[in-house]
Amino acid sequence: MELLSPAGNYEKFLTALHFGADAVYIAGKSFGLRAFAGNFSLPEIRKACAYAHERNKKVYVTVNILARDDDFTGLKKYLANLLDAKVDAVIVSDIGVVNFIRENFPKLEVHVSTQANVTNAQTALLLAGLGVKRIVLARELNLKQIAAICKAVKGKVEIECFVHGAMCVSYSGRCLLSNYLSGRDANRGECVQACRWRYFIREESREDELEVEEDQRGTYILNSKDLCMIRHLNQLQKAGVSSLKIEGRMKSSYYVACTTNAYRRAIDILPKQADESFVQELEKTSHRRFTTGFYFDEEDRQFRQSSSPVQTHEFVGVVLGCKNGVVTCEQRNFFKEGDTLEVLSANPKTHNLQFKVQNLRAEDDSILEKANVAKMKVKFDCDLLLEKGDFLRKKLCNKNV
Repeated sequence: MELLSPAGNYEKFLTALHFGADAVYIAGKSFGLRAFAGNFSLPEIRKACAYAHERNKKVYVTVNILARDDDFTGLKKYLANLLDAKVDAVIVSDIGVVNFIRENFPKLEVHVSTQANVTNAQTALLLAGLGVKRIVLARELNLKQIAAICKAVKGKVEIECFVHGAMCVSYSGRCLLSNYLSGRDANRGECVQACRWRYFIREESREDELEVEEDQRGTYILNSKDLCMIRHLNQLQKAGVSSLKIEGRMKSSYYVACTTNAYRRAIDILPKQADESFVQELEKTSHRRFTTGFYFDEEDRQFRQSSSPVQTHEFVGVVLGCKNGVVTCEQRNFFKEGDTLEVLSANPKTHNLQFKVQNLRAEDDSILEKANVAKMKVKFDCDLLLEKGDFLRKKLCNKNV
């Protein structure tokens, strides 16, 4: 199965590939659903495709807005540029855009987004007949339904499913809440995540408010837990899923590194099932409480206490090089002499190993007590053979997940 990771900018793109992604999905500056991510200019898309193809990896570009008529004015030129950049596929949600691409750019591979709400084999086969190569199924399907669709379409179209990340409370991401409350349209890339806000209810004739709570029948708030399927990849493989997708183009480089690395390792041990240590690895980066979503008809998909994310560890630096027992590191969060750090690495020989920061110093070898300036370059002694691109993290005190 392909491991498909998110990248909101070029740094995150490099991180995803470094930590084991087979493919990365990105967005250009137009026609995508993450308007406030860094996103990629056309020169960056060309550069990313060249870099990925040299390593036998793939790049998919989102063109997944729900289009209006005036959007088609600039769409043809944009798609021509993507074809010229040699992107491996475009991810589309609007059926009119799918048809437009097939008519004007028949050589451009099309993947249909989860926002197209494909929930049955008949729709999947119809899209396959239009020349669609892959379908990202609606998130509301359970594992048995996914397996039935995979069986019905086998050989005609690939099936992709989300396995990790934030869950949208609306139907496969089609939401009006952000637009209604803020004027920013979630279906055109401007979601403010209004579902994460705290809500109250008030009877019309009264002044007092009641916080929305949970009763014996369920929860009535909007804030969903995060999806985590790392312990069930063997079942997705048996169902016939071709690609496993991690959500998170708005997330940090550390999130991309941590999740990609964990799922890479979990895929590589299949058909053996990942154990609890893999879940603990994912808890080291920012997340909301985990759920398996709709896959097993789990009732407890939502989290009523808080929308605040939690994590057990903090990303403190990225390794720039290691030579003769000296590590050069770019600081990302505060750490100091004597701190115990943990290695996040694509190399299984050093991944999760710990060491103490010793002889912390600046680039000019002047002694430092702490690394407390963003992106400052520091050096320290270390007997581990760290690699360029490794991430360093430290355990947070009194942080429960």
